Amino acid sequence: MPTEQRTTPFDDSLRVIALEVADDLAELARVRAWADQLLQDLPEDQRVDALMVVDELAANALRHGTPPRQVRLLRKRDWLSVEVDDTCVDPACPRPASADGGHGLKLVSAMSVSWGQWQRPTGKTVWAEIDLSRTAG
Repeated sequence: MPTEQRTTPFDDSLRVIALEVADDLAELARVRAWADQLLQDLPEDQRVDALMVVDELAANALRHGTPPRQVRLLRKRDWLSVEVDDTCVDPACPRPASADGGHGLKLVSAMSVSWGQWQRPTGKTVWAEIDLSRTAG
């Protein structure tokens, strides 16, 4: 069940929405639909980029992390941060691309202005920041 801190949309207040993710790769469809619904107001190109970041970070947590997992969208008027928690203490790191994957964090890097992770004794949070101030061109 999503938890939400509501503020007036499109101002400089921070809006945080979280989704708990079950331990099942089928959850990716639910995560995508959830994020897509929340980001409907974005121009199509920005929404596609943001959804790709959400999808890649959530997929990495499901494939390589351990439960419990949570996906959060933190948003202000011209800024979006995607954060994904899991309880695996191994750091997220790009791996060589192959037919089996290895493209996720490279895509996240290309679609965001920055990405990184916070290590905690009980796991990690992988995050990416997206600039929403740019216009389609």
